Amino acid sequence: MEQTELNAATSSEYLTFVLGREEYGIDILKVQEIRGYEAPTTIANAPAFIKGVINLRGVIVPIIDMRIKFNLGEPSYDQFTVVIILNIADRVVGMVVDGVSDVIQLSADNLRPAPDFSSTLDTRYIVGLGTIDQRMIIVVDIEKLMTSHDMALVEEAAAA
Repeated sequence: MEQTELNAATSSEYLTFVLGREEYGIDILKVQEIRGYEAPTTIANAPAFIKGVINLRGVIVPIIDMRIKFNLGEPSYDQFTVVIILNIADRVVGMVVDGVSDVIQLSADNLRPAPDFSSTLDTRYIVGLGTIDQRMIIVVDIEKLMTSHDMALVEEAAAA
C-alpha cells in the first residue's frame, strides 16, 4: 500500500475509551450510541465475557465486557462505566468499558503499526498505535474483533 493510500485509509475519527490504564480507539462510524451501564439479563452457559443481553428499544443486544475479553482483571462497575452500542455487520452489540474519553482525528502520520509481540498478545485486531500529544492510543479494528470466530458466540447467545 502506498503512503498516499495509507493516508486516505487511516485518516479518520476514533472514539477513545479507557480499559484499565490503557486508552483504546475505535472507528466512530461503528458507534451507534453511548449509554450508562445497566445490569444485563444473564444468559446461561454464555462465555464469561458475554455479560448478557439488554432490550434496546425492542432490539435484543448482547453485552460484552471488554475487560474480561482482553483479560484485564476483575471488572468493577461504577458511575463511570459505560456501554458503547455498536452497529457492526448489521448487528447491534454493546461493549462495556471503564469510561469514554473523547473523539480524536488520527492520520497515518500519527498511527504506527502494532509491534509484534509473538504469542504473548493477539494483535490481529489492533490496527496500530496512535499518538496525540503525550497520549498513546491502541487503535482496534472493532468490526474484525466483534465478527471474529470466538465472538461468533455472541450471535448464538443473542438467538437464545
